[in-house]
Amino acid sequence: MSFDSSSTCTETEITVHFRYGAPPVINPLGTSFPDNTIVQSSFHVRALLSTLLLGNTTVNVSHPAPGDWFVVAHLPPSSQKIEVQGFAPSCAYLFQPDMLVMRVVKVTILEPDVPLPQILGTHPSYLKIFIPEYTQELRLELQGCVSNMSLGCPVRLTVGVTTLPSNFQKVLTCTGSNLSCHLLLRTPPWGQWLQVMVENLGGPHVSVAFSAEAALTACWPRSMTFQHLVQNSTNQSYDASANQLFLRPAQQDLSRSGGIGNGSFCLLSYPVIREDTDVLSAHFQPLDGVLVLVYSDRPSVMQLRLNTGMDSGGSLIISLRSNKTEITNDTLVLACVNAASPFLNFNASLNCTTAFFQGYLLSLNASSNTANLTIPYPETDNWYLSLQLMCPESPENCNQAVVRVQTTIYLVPCLKDCGPYGQCLLLRRYGYLYAGCNCKAGWRGWSCTDNSTAQTVAQQRVATLLLTLSNLVFLAPIAVSVHRAFLMEASVYLYTMFFSTFYHACDQPGEAVLCILNYDTLQHCDFLGSGVSAWVTILSMARLKTVLKHVLFLLGTLFIAMSLQLNRRGVWNMLGPCVFAFVIMASMWVYRCGHRRQCYPTSWQRWAFYLLPGISMASVGITIYASLMTSDNYYYTHSIWHVLLAGSVAFLLPPRDEKAEPWSCSQKLPCHYQICKNDQDELYTVT
Repeated sequence: MSFDSSSTCTETEITVHFRYGAPPVINPLGTSFPDNTIVQSSFHVRALLSTLLLGNTTVNVSHPAPGDWFVVAHLPPSSQKIEVQGFAPSCAYLFQPDMLVMRVVKVTILEPDVPLPQILGTHPSYLKIFIPEYTQELRLELQGCVSNMSLGCPVRLTVGVTTLPSNFQKVLTCTGSNLSCHLLLRTPPWGQWLQVMVENLGGPHVSVAFSAEAALTACWPRSMTFQHLVQNSTNQSYDASANQLFLRPAQQDLSRSGGIGNGSFCLLSYPVIREDTDVLSAHFQPLDGVLVLVYSDRPSVMQLRLNTGMDSGGSLIISLRSNKTEITNDTLVLACVNAASPFLNFNASLNCTTAFFQGYLLSLNASSNTANLTIPYPETDNWYLSLQLMCPESPENCNQAVVRVQTTIYLVPCLKDCGPYGQCLLLRRYGYLYAGCNCKAGWRGWSCTDNSTAQTVAQQRVATLLLTLSNLVFLAPIAVSVHRAFLMEASVYLYTMFFSTFYHACDQPGEAVLCILNYDTLQHCDFLGSGVSAWVTILSMARLKTVLKHVLFLLGTLFIAMSLQLNRRGVWNMLGPCVFAFVIMASMWVYRCGHRRQCYPTSWQRWAFYLLPGISMASVGITIYASLMTSDNYYYTHSIWHVLLAGSVAFLLPPRDEKAEPWSCSQKLPCHYQICKNDQDELYTVT
């Protein structure tokens, strides 16, 4: 961790989050999540900036899971103060993580039902076993364990890999006098290599000999397809619509050997079609429809393929719905959502826990026939939805019962597109794409559903009226300009008033919004009008010659338009032309003071009733704009800024040219004509 030494950086706390398989779901502002959203607390490390600068902060992850790991670092919540770019001190923090990988060179493959002799010394032994699909149980057993110093078996088995934030590694310690010990794992991760580390607990001079053996129990799946309509045994009538088809098992069933199964089936497998609709958007649907038959004797399983590495930046939404007439008061439909392998032991427990994953539980009953679940940033893996019918009070009632469940499963970038008060944004960092919500009108949260600081519709309308109607104060400088024959200045103020009004009407985050043009055009015109208004006002106070003044008006406008295109919010877009115009005005005033041997303007009334009030209003407005404006008081302070800016212009505009100073005549001509100079040193011929 480092920072820009040329800037002003204060002591702050840095938070670093770690997660395997998907970006961490962080909540640094402490906002609420939408209903039915499951969020795992991420593993994080907090440290002060000074601590990170003095030394390295190390996170040691032993035996990490293979795949993508994500690291996210953030600072504490920033101040709500709106600071002017270029004036406010900025600090650039640089986060540069380093990764050191130590690989295990020798890993022995443990084949099922084949004993593997091992001799342990001071270094641990590493094994791995492949878990095929439809594995119901894995039994690891150490047999014939002996040591040269004791009769026991001082061996520790660590099965699985480390994942963050959760870690479901299984540890088996064999310290008794038995010559064998075993570990039973239900539904281990399918289609993956399972790592096993064996450690010697006997000490540096103790060697242990044993034989490791793995036994797999295969699960017999029955593939379910929509082949044709059948009549069930109870002659129950069903709706004839396409979405209400009754299913029957297909005759071809998968077994471990690939043949036709003759034993009892442990699950009903529903093939799922994945339809990619857009970036981070997909729809999962059973092969021939949306209905899943749920029985009591075995679970119905759907596989959701999220293993491409490109899906963990969105949100997985699962919605279940059943017919109220099919669920009685003593029946219950339970559903588990798991990664890597499905949950199959509904009769034994209801915690949805597989060998290495804590699943998410859903339920449907007579009082609530719908269930919803949202998983933001799901891990990259194959996910499984398991459903089974349960009768807790009278299990015999479930023997002949069947419930049809309608499943709606989507992968979307943002939940409900961030709602009416948010905008879903797709962000790319280092080649990885993920989605997030940009909330407005005081709404906060992961999906802009936290209304703890939200504005009401009345507050939104008041804010819009304040920001738009406050621009009507520009009617005062427009009227003064027209009265004093400054038509060029009047047109600029009219332009500023018009576009500032409609820009703020379009800039509102809530429902009170009106956009006559696209937002970018309105913003550019508003910033341009503000800069040109200050430019022409100061040049008018300089009382230049008409031709020179108009040339400077045009050149300044072109320069401001160009600078806004380069950096719209740069402070020098307005400050630079204003300083240049002020130098011209000051030079002209000093010149006139020296030329006339008296202060300019010469009238004390001009100073007391026009210049000093105008300068005071402009100073207060600049102070509010630069130092007092925050996100919370923006509607009020910016409206006051409009009033003070327009009011100061009305006071600072000079009087009409012919009435600015008495005529100074230098030469008398025949026929009573005189050559005179006005306040701008322009020659006039008067009688």
